[in-house]
Amino acid sequence: MTHHYLPMSSKPADGPFSSDEWLFEIKWDGVRAIAYVNEGLLIRSRNDKELTGSFPELAELLELAPRTVLDGEIVAMSGGRPDIQELLPRITSQGWTPQPAGISPVTYIVFDILEQDGVPLVNLPLTERRQILQKRVKEGPHVVISEPVESQGTEYYQAAVRKGLEGVMAKRLDSVYEPGVRSSSWLKIKQQKTCDCVISGYTRGKGGRSTQFGALILGLYKYGTRQRENGSDPGNGSSNRGPENNTRDLIYIGKVGSGFKDRDLTLLKDLFLQYETDTPHLTGVEPGKGVAWLIPALVCEVSYQSVTRDRKLRIPGFIRLRSDKKPGECTVDQIDTVGVPWAEKQAGKGGTSVTIHQDIPVAEEIGVPAEVALKKYRKIRNFTVTPEPEGDNVTADEGNYFVVLEHRARNLHFDVRLERDGVLKSWAVPKGVPLTHSEKHLAVAVEDHPLDYGHFEGTIPKGEYGAGTVTIWDNGHYVTKHWDNDKIEITFHGKRLEGPYVLVRFKRAGKNDWLLFQGR
Repeated sequence: MTHHYLPMSSKPADGPFSSDEWLFEIKWDGVRAIAYVNEGLLIRSRNDKELTGSFPELAELLELAPRTVLDGEIVAMSGGRPDIQELLPRITSQGWTPQPAGISPVTYIVFDILEQDGVPLVNLPLTERRQILQKRVKEGPHVVISEPVESQGTEYYQAAVRKGLEGVMAKRLDSVYEPGVRSSSWLKIKQQKTCDCVISGYTRGKGGRSTQFGALILGLYKYGTRQRENGSDPGNGSSNRGPENNTRDLIYIGKVGSGFKDRDLTLLKDLFLQYETDTPHLTGVEPGKGVAWLIPALVCEVSYQSVTRDRKLRIPGFIRLRSDKKPGECTVDQIDTVGVPWAEKQAGKGGTSVTIHQDIPVAEEIGVPAEVALKKYRKIRNFTVTPEPEGDNVTADEGNYFVVLEHRARNLHFDVRLERDGVLKSWAVPKGVPLTHSEKHLAVAVEDHPLDYGHFEGTIPKGEYGAGTVTIWDNGHYVTKHWDNDKIEITFHGKRLEGPYVLVRFKRAGKNDWLLFQGR
């Protein structure tokens, strides 16, 4: 008899690491799926939706892996890399649809085996399950077996990122398979932190988005228990509380107003009509003007730079809708990272080697409050017209995010923005960031920008300040070596930029003029 399994989930790690006690494999950007291969084939998503009819090419599993239950990722490749957009035509807001003609074929990348011949394998260590997987499953045109590496996690992560992949998964060699559990035995290590959030409402759109919406109100579930109150204390020292009651609270974790493509805005606004309600379903957010509440049924994936002390997402950016996730799976433990030093402590106990790869930003000074710094930014913009963010995402926490924007205004130029003191310190660089040591480019300091601008892309209407199209050229994090009023030394860790850079005041030219060049 075949058992029913929910996928085991991972926790995020706060950085790449190497360890003899772990194996590392590519983190694929696709659709997680459990395949039940018996007399027939049944493929189910992580939220237990039927996928078999949507991917008929995977019927070859009946010959390649008979009488097994497998865990893996369905991916569609484009340009040598997985492309989630190629899978979207098979996905609708209501679930999954049959394969349309002309759609790219998919590959099922198998990374675990949960059962063979009706016998569960989940209590075996990962090393044994991998050995069984290699013997029991054959590869085919649409089925491949994941090939992990052991120990060298940092190097493997860096190689994956260089090839434009999401990152890697780290799995303890001795770990059992924990169905339906988000376990610290599996860690996801990504260049960009993400979490799946419940869409609890939205703010009304302004300016170029007046017919759509402004930002999504995001929530995550927190599960717990509390005692039922049955009455007052009887006075004899005994408790009059009833039995424990399981609780599920939807907690506000912030808003996301950037990262949307035109098709996202249209699709989401149409979906909202089906879920509108007058009742807010989450705690921790003030019901402001222009807020529309939704039944918590929709899930989206959001990127973020870090989490504030009051557990709000910093610099969030919309990635995509998640039809394959249940709202109840969107829990607060997604944003509780497992620290890499924990792996170091484990290694110290067992004598195995661990290499920590972590950059820690240095903050030398505290600037003016972010609300004060953004006054000029807000004064010179008309937010009833421009789609630029107003700057609601203000925090006192120190961050180290950077973004380089390609700004096609009257003249093409680039904008370099560095997160500091709760805002983005900004320079306009007409010739772009220097890519050789011999170049020194003029960088003109401009007004501070809000953190929300870190993921902004769009077109500023003609006649408005900065009119033109803005796109992200590069982003990532930076490490501060030195920062004062006349000189800034940093190291970029981005998708394109990697290495030390220097900004120095060019006093002979003007009070806002700097020179930007590569450091040594």
